[in-house]
Amino acid sequence: MPQTLVDFLTGGLFGLGWWGMLAVLLVFTQLTIFSVTLYLHRSQAHRGVDFHPLLNHFFRFWTWLTTSMITREWVAIHRKHHAKVETDEDPHSPQTKGIGKVFWQGVELYREARWQRADIEQYGKGAPDDWIERHLYTPFATMGPVLMLFVDFGLFGLPGVALWAIQMAWIPFWAAGVVNGLGHWWGYRNFESADTSTNLTPWGVWIGGEELHNNHHAFPSSARFSMRRWEFDIGWAAIKGLEKVGLAKVLRVAPTVDVRPNIAVPDADTLKALLSHRFLAMTEYQRKVFIPTLREEAAHAGQKLRALLPRKLRKGLVDDGRWLKPEARQQLSDWVSRRPRIHALVEHRARLSALLEARGHDAAERLRHLQAWCREAEASGIRALQEYSMRMKGYALVH
Repeated sequence: MPQTLVDFLTGGLFGLGWWGMLAVLLVFTQLTIFSVTLYLHRSQAHRGVDFHPLLNHFFRFWTWLTTSMITREWVAIHRKHHAKVETDEDPHSPQTKGIGKVFWQGVELYREARWQRADIEQYGKGAPDDWIERHLYTPFATMGPVLMLFVDFGLFGLPGVALWAIQMAWIPFWAAGVVNGLGHWWGYRNFESADTSTNLTPWGVWIGGEELHNNHHAFPSSARFSMRRWEFDIGWAAIKGLEKVGLAKVLRVAPTVDVRPNIAVPDADTLKALLSHRFLAMTEYQRKVFIPTLREEAAHAGQKLRALLPRKLRKGLVDDGRWLKPEARQQLSDWVSRRPRIHALVEHRARLSALLEARGHDAAERLRHLQAWCREAEASGIRALQEYSMRMKGYALVH
């Protein structure tokens, strides 16, 4: 075999060594991650950010090359996930389909969801529908990865084929498996959102910031996923960098809440902040009301907190055990019914949650209900609930 042919097969046109190939792999896979998290997710699905048309089309083209995913379908499936989260209609919930199924077979679940054409039409509104989408990207979706295979082979030879194989597995594993699976199964939660979403790590770097999944479910339309000072979202850093050079325009970020001192009665600012940050209100109720009161109960009984109520059941207090198995849910209910103070806290939490999530009430009526809730909370005789009410009255959005 001629030496030049051997050289081409082993190194392609560039002839990079292993370190060079590793650098290319990192660049290519991160471009794919950014195309998904910035373009498909934050821009197209949730309208949190707009990009320059040229950058938009680069993201579309790169997604076509490296994933064969169609923008309208991805957007529709993701929006349905939010609309039907943790129900039987959720395209990829570990709670209904099992963690093993979502983690290892997330791509199959995505393909099944693609065939629900009524859902694609319902949830995919606003996605690109121009000439190139209709005549190239959609009808020839699988052509992109095939073209990428030839490009990788031509540039890098046989190592390029291995590079291509890793590229093709990147999104199915990290997005369909890790984010959709583990992101609803394991990790920490900043917000008691109405689902099981978790943050996998406070430093969202490896998969574009998608690691901060609980933050995203609490504020889906926010272009920024990091919420606490010690969290880092590399996708948000990329957006701010692109914004500085005129290639991105941030449309929405999660609002910030301040606590005003000495507010005697909840006002319109309180209500507006609560409606915008209802998951924060539920989170603070768990941390500032349930936990201190449980500690008092444990001290009174001469027990440690974990002996008084196991951690799994303790977490179930915030949502009436929605995610517990039936036996554990009944165990929690029986435990609460034997403790009047805890029962009162459960009832107050349920009323506050219903107040914030109710539809059809005008602002004045809802504010009256909130003021009545605060009066009753402060008359309850439960110290943690009283302090929570007085703090909550001071909520206001930071402008």
